[in-house]
Amino acid sequence: MGIYVNPGNTAFEEAVNSMIYVDKSKLISYTNRVLKTKQKNLCVSRPRRFGKSMAADMLVAYYSKGCDSKGLFAGLDIEGEDSFPIHLNQHDVIRVDVQRFLETKRDLDTFIKEMESRIISELVKEFPGWNESGAGDRLRDVLDQIFNQTKTGFIFIIDEWDCVFRMAKDRQEIQKDYLDFLRGIFKGAEYVELAYMTGILPIKKYGEHSAINVFKEFSMLNPGKIAECFGFTESEVIGLCEEHFVDYQETRKWYDGYLVGNLHIYNPQAVIELMDNGDFQSYWIGTETYEALKIYIDMDFDGLGQAVMEMLGGGRCKINTRKFQNDMTTFRTKDDVLTLLIHLGYLTYDRKTSETFIPNQEISQEFLNAADGPGWTGLIQALERSEGLLQSTWKLDGDAVATGIAVIHGETASILKYNNENSLTCTVLMAYYSAKIYYMNPVMEMLAGKGFADIVYLPKRNVDKPALLVELKWKGSPEGAIAQIKERKYMSWIEGYTGKILLVGINYNEDKGHECVIEEYVIE
Repeated sequence: MGIYVNPGNTAFEEAVNSMIYVDKSKLISYTNRVLKTKQKNLCVSRPRRFGKSMAADMLVAYYSKGCDSKGLFAGLDIEGEDSFPIHLNQHDVIRVDVQRFLETKRDLDTFIKEMESRIISELVKEFPGWNESGAGDRLRDVLDQIFNQTKTGFIFIIDEWDCVFRMAKDRQEIQKDYLDFLRGIFKGAEYVELAYMTGILPIKKYGEHSAINVFKEFSMLNPGKIAECFGFTESEVIGLCEEHFVDYQETRKWYDGYLVGNLHIYNPQAVIELMDNGDFQSYWIGTETYEALKIYIDMDFDGLGQAVMEMLGGGRCKINTRKFQNDMTTFRTKDDVLTLLIHLGYLTYDRKTSETFIPNQEISQEFLNAADGPGWTGLIQALERSEGLLQSTWKLDGDAVATGIAVIHGETASILKYNNENSLTCTVLMAYYSAKIYYMNPVMEMLAGKGFADIVYLPKRNVDKPALLVELKWKGSPEGAIAQIKERKYMSWIEGYTGKILLVGINYNEDKGHECVIEEYVIE
C-alpha cells in the first residue's frame, strides 16, 4: 500500500463512519460498465463542496489492491450488483491529488517532475520484478515498460486536476505543459483501464476543441448519466430533514435550485452543515471562489452588472455557454463570465431554455456580499426599499409604486443602461426583490391567454398574499398596460388561484417618468 500507488481506504472509511453519509455508490456501477472500454476516460467537474473528493476516495477504496474494503460497502447500493465482487480490490490504482503538489505558486515550475518522481518511486517498489533499464524518468515511459513486461493495467484517479488553471491563470506555458503531460499519459495508452479526473472546471479548450479529447466530460452543463452521484437529490434531503427534524420547505428555499440535467440538486456540504448546526445561513463563505465572484461582478463586463441585478430580482438570463474556453481568464463576452460562474456554483443552468439564474437564498446572499462595495451602493439601497414598495402594491397605491420605482431607477442608474424595456424589467425585478419572501420565483414572459404576460408573481403555499400580474410599457401608458392584460386575457392562466389577483401596469417615458396603475381583478 502506497500514497499514490494502490493506496488504502482510510479517507472513504471516515466518510462512511461520519454522522451524515449519503450513499453515492451508484457511481461505481457506471465506472464498472466503462472499465476497459472506449468510454473509460471520464472527467467530472463540479463546484467546491459537491462531493467530488469523496467520490474519488470511494473509487480508490473499491478498486485498489492496497486495501480490503468489503465491509465498508456492506449495505450500500453497489453491493447488490453483479459486478461488485468482480472488481472489488482487484485493480492497480494510481491516485493523485494535484493540489497537494501545488501548495504555493513557487511549485508551478516543478510540480510535474515532482509528481512523476514520487509515483515512479512507488511503482519501483510495487513491481520489483520489472526491469527498469531504459525507462528514463518520464512516467508515461515507465508505465509503458511495466505494461509491456507484466501486462499490468492501471486505474487512474486524479482529484483537483484543474487547480493548475486556477493558480497559473496568466501563465499559458505552464498550462500547456500540464495539458501535454496529461495527454501523454492518457491518449492511446494501453495501460489505462480507467481514468477518472475531477475538478471545478471542464477540460481547457482551444477554440472549439478540448485540449485532451479522449475524455468524456460530465459537468454542471452536461451532467450525463451520473448527475445524481454528485450533490444531494430532493428525496435524499427530505430524508435528512425528517431524520434531523429540520423544516424541509425552509431548506428548499435556502439550498435547492441547482438544475443538473432533470434533477434538482442540493449542495451537500451546505445541507450537512445545516443538519449539524440547525441554522439557516450561507455556508459558502470561506471558499476560494468567493474572491473570484467579487472580481467578476465588479468588472461589470459587457453588461454583467445588469444581468446580476436581474437575477437577484428572481429573473433569468439567456446565455450561450458554447464559447467558454474552460479557464478563468479568457473572457470575450458576458456569457463567458456567467458560464464560469455556473461551473463555480454561483449560478445554475436550465438546458431546456438556455437560461442561467441564481439557484437559492444561500447564493443570493453571496452575491449581495460580493456586491457590497463602491459602484454597487445603489443596489443595496434599492433592495432596502423593496419591502415598502411591495406594501404599496398590496394597498393598490399606484402613485407610491411609481415613485418607489423611480427612486430605485435613480439608485441603480450607474449599473443599468436605462434605455429600453429590458432595463425597465430589470428595475421592476429589483423593486420587487422582497417578493421572494412571500412569492415563488417570478415567471417571465408567461404564456397566458392570447399572449405573454411580462412578469407574474404567484404566492407560496400557505401565504395569504395576492398574485401579481405585471405588464410593462415603454413610452406608452399604465392604463394601456392594464387594458392589454384584460384584452389578451392574461388572467386566464391563474384564474384557478383562489386568492386575490392584482393587475399592475407600469410605464416609463422620458417626459413623464414612471407611472403605475394597480387594479384588483374580479373573476366574473
